[in-house]
Amino acid sequence: MEVLRTPDSCFDGLPGWPFTPRYATVLDDDGTQLRLHYVDAGPPEGPVVLLLHGEPSWSYLYRKVIAALGAKGRRVIAPDLIGFGRSDKPARRQDYTYERHVAWMSQWLLQMEISDITLFCQDWGGLIGLRLVAAFPELFSGVVAANTGLPTGSGMTEGFQAWLTFSQSVPQMPIGGIVGGGTGRDLTPAEVAAYDAPFPDESYKEGARQFPMLVPVTPQHASVAENQAAWKALEAFEKPFVTAFSDGDAVTRGGEAAFQARVPGAKGQPHVTLSGGHFLQEDCPDEIAALLEAMIVRRAKGFA
Repeated sequence: MEVLRTPDSCFDGLPGWPFTPRYATVLDDDGTQLRLHYVDAGPPEGPVVLLLHGEPSWSYLYRKVIAALGAKGRRVIAPDLIGFGRSDKPARRQDYTYERHVAWMSQWLLQMEISDITLFCQDWGGLIGLRLVAAFPELFSGVVAANTGLPTGSGMTEGFQAWLTFSQSVPQMPIGGIVGGGTGRDLTPAEVAAYDAPFPDESYKEGARQFPMLVPVTPQHASVAENQAAWKALEAFEKPFVTAFSDGDAVTRGGEAAFQARVPGAKGQPHVTLSGGHFLQEDCPDEIAALLEAMIVRRAKGFA
C-alpha cells in the first residue's frame, strides 16, 4: 500500500488549535503500518469523552468542544480517521474500505486502553463509531449520535444522493468549501483553510473521494451484513443513547428515528434537535459539550 503523509508545516498556526499532536500506529492486513493522529486533552484521570469526526473533516471540527470539556476536567480524545487530518493517507482509492476503517479504528481503540467512554459521533464518525460500540459495548458507557446512521442497504435520502453525485464528479474537491457549505454559520477564511490543510493537493483526497461510495445504501454494497450484525448488538445496548441531530441537514434528515426506536438505551433519554447544518459541531459546539457533560454527570449520580 502506498501511503502519503501531510507535511507537519501544513498545520502551523491553525486558529483555535493549540493541541499537541499524538500518534499511534495501526497495521493493515497487508502489513502496511499507518500512523494515526489523535488529540488527547484534559486531565488523564478524567472521565473519557471520545469524539469521532466524519467526511471530509478532521478532529479540528471538535476544537471548541475539546476546549469546553477539557475545562470541565474531562479527558477528551479526538482521533483523525485514516485518510484525514494528520493521519496517514493511502494513495489509492481502492485501499479505502468500510471494513478496513473499522479494523484500523478497533486496533487504535484497544491500544488506547480506555474504558467508561462517552462517545459523540457524527457522519462517518457514527458509521465507524457505532460499529465500535457494537463490537466493544463493555468499553462504552454512553453515546450521543448526531447526523449519522448505520445503513443496511435500504436506500438514501435525496440529500445524500446529491452529495454522492457531487463528490464523484467535481474536478477538484474543495474540502474547506464543503465543510463551510454544510454549516449554518459562515466560516472564516482561516477556518476554511484549516479544513483544507490536510490535503496539499488532489492526490491526498482519495479517501475523501471514496468515502461516499462506501456508504452501504444498496443491498449490493459491501458491509451490509456487518452493519446488520452491528444493529443486533445495538438492539441490546441498554446504556444511555441520545440523538442530537440538527434541523438543517438534508443528508441525514430523519435518521434519529431508527436509533430512538431500536436502541433500548434511547428510551426515555433527553433527545434534542440542535440548530445547525450537517457539520453541527461548527454551529453549536457549546450545546454539544453541554449534552456530553450532562450525560457524564447523570451517570456519576447513578441516573441512566
